[in-house]
Amino acid sequence: MDISDENQFTRKSLVGEAGMGNSKIGVETRHNRRALRVINQNLLGPNPYRCVVNKRRLSHANGIIYDKNPTRKLTAQIASSHQHYPEETKKPKLAAEDFRIWEEHVAAKDQPMSMSLEQEATFSNDKTEMEVEMEDIFEEALIDIDSDDTNNPLAVVDYVEDLYANYRKMEGYSCVSPNYMTQQFDINERMRATLVDWLIEVNHKFELREETLFLTVNSIDRFLEKQIVARKKLQLVGLVAMLLACKYEEVSVPVVDDLVIISDNAYTRKEVLEMETLMLDTLQFNMSVPTAYVFMRRFLKAAQADRKLEVLSFFLIELCLVEYEMLKFPPSFMAAAAIYTAQCTLYGVMQWSKTCEWHTIYSEDQLLKCSRSIVIYHQKAATGKLTGVHRKYSTSKFGYAAKFEPALFLVQIK
Repeated sequence: MDISDENQFTRKSLVGEAGMGNSKIGVETRHNRRALRVINQNLLGPNPYRCVVNKRRLSHANGIIYDKNPTRKLTAQIASSHQHYPEETKKPKLAAEDFRIWEEHVAAKDQPMSMSLEQEATFSNDKTEMEVEMEDIFEEALIDIDSDDTNNPLAVVDYVEDLYANYRKMEGYSCVSPNYMTQQFDINERMRATLVDWLIEVNHKFELREETLFLTVNSIDRFLEKQIVARKKLQLVGLVAMLLACKYEEVSVPVVDDLVIISDNAYTRKEVLEMETLMLDTLQFNMSVPTAYVFMRRFLKAAQADRKLEVLSFFLIELCLVEYEMLKFPPSFMAAAAIYTAQCTLYGVMQWSKTCEWHTIYSEDQLLKCSRSIVIYHQKAATGKLTGVHRKYSTSKFGYAAKFEPALFLVQIK
């Protein structure tokens, strides 16, 4: 066949003078490459890079046309002899086409963005929204205020939420009518304020607990709501209420004779004991009521209060104990309002965290009206007729809390 002759001719031309016509093609090519390497060394000297050989230059130098693919010519002839239908060839890109494509690219700038770009923009917007949402989550995150007390058995972490849920149910029984003074014919709100202000000083001089003070005032109001009291017996009611509160809260209780001395012998021992019996009967021996002090401790913990904020909060809420008009608020609300006002006083801005709102269940807007009243009491604490609370908190023991400037900006806010 013609094909085999041409193939044989090509093989012989590749083998040359090697004399390996009856050997395999791979072996013949390998000998041919060795011969070319020898020629390269003879003509150009030793090759510094043994892996690089310029075969094209060597073949022209020896008058040999070196073809990398010896069957290329034969393949082209076979293809031309068997090709009946011309295949469609790709047209090379012209300069005009490139120019048209460039014009389309320039014009595409004014067109709407493609789907992929829209997706990228959407992803970018989603990422920004996600970052904003994460910031909101971080700002509104609630703090576990009991995490540090898990190993403290006195903190009763396992039961504290249930305890305060019960306190909120019970505080309704400890509240009194805000207008119970209308049934009293011999005493009024101003006399009550004088009695409470005096009892605050007595509590401080006897170094009694804060719980005792709050329970004393609560017992007085509950008793006056149900009993008509003469003016000359009002101080006796206060002394007996303090005696009962001491028996309930204190470890060391003052004796009756001490109370007689405090009253400047205005009452006898017998009168004190008789009033004690009457008060217990009127209150039905119910001394276990949640006062504002109970909620103060929990809410101060939620506010992560330091010593300064704690003392200022108690200063403000003791100012509220003196005021009769504050009886319209439940104890938990009073405690939350006092702490909120103290934070505004210390920091100079309106501050009420999500943690405080969660534990107090009162929002900042709900507390604002009561807080304005507290600011007014704070402003008048040093100049009014009743200055017992101000004198108490003007000492170093209480960090001179009474000397803080009131948060008047709360009153100016509309």
